[in-house]
Amino acid sequence: MNPGSDNFAKILIFTGAVLLLAGLGVLVLGKIGFFRLPGDVEMGGKNWKIFLPITSSILISIVLTFILWLISSLRK
Repeated sequence: MNPGSDNFAKILIFTGAVLLLAGLGVLVLGKIGFFRLPGDVEMGGKNWKIFLPITSSILISIVLTFILWLISSLRK
């Protein structure tokens, strides 16, 4: 194997681990009712359903922004 493929393999493993953790996080948050906050819109009919997690998305954005700001301020 050449050195380029070693780096690519590491990137794929890291990406898979991040996706696995994100999926587990979504499952756990869904079980505790996180995606049923007031402001999360759910519409549907007999054969269709649309779910727009507006409030949940805003809350996730605020938390991730704070975490990234904290990491950025600690690196300086």
